[in-house]
Amino acid sequence: MLIETETTPNPATLKFLPNRVVMEAGTRDFVTPEEAEASPLADALFGLGDVTGVFFGRDFVSVTAAAGVDWAGLKPDVLGLLLDHFSANMPLFKPGNAGGIAVPAEDSFNDDPADADIVAQIKDLIETRIRPAVANDGGDIVYRGFDKGKVFLAMQGACAGCPSSSATLKNGIEQLLKYYVPEVTEVRAV
Repeated sequence: MLIETETTPNPATLKFLPNRVVMEAGTRDFVTPEEAEASPLADALFGLGDVTGVFFGRDFVSVTAAAGVDWAGLKPDVLGLLLDHFSANMPLFKPGNAGGIAVPAEDSFNDDPADADIVAQIKDLIETRIRPAVANDGGDIVYRGFDKGKVFLAMQGACAGCPSSSATLKNGIEQLLKYYVPEVTEVRAV
């Protein structure tokens, strides 16, 4: 089995492509060892000690290393765990732990029903134009809400701690949403 590796705009994160489907639907972001306990693979990656984030996409796994960690030493260990996991066709999640996008409710907003058409347009643009581009960089973007012209989004995976994520939000995503949805005045990360 061959696992390809790609760099991401976030120097702390590498994207690993096992040439197979990782998640049938949705994504899953693990930012703490406690969250990673839901997945044998994420748990094992955090168990390496130098891993601070694991993200499962449709056909990739992004791994974020702790500050100051040299990927030259960590990469072979990550590849070994990924090879063992996918070669043995092990389950991605422990029984009783659902996969898919995990969105904490406390970060979500209640959209005004009067804004339903605007929200539908925003969600469609995120799904069709923004999410595929962000996935190419080893991450994901999750819609969290719309309030008085402001769109609230959460960056996940490689994009969460990326130094260029604020530029991506302002110069890329915000401009695209403003162009197609004139009611959008600003995009904010949550």
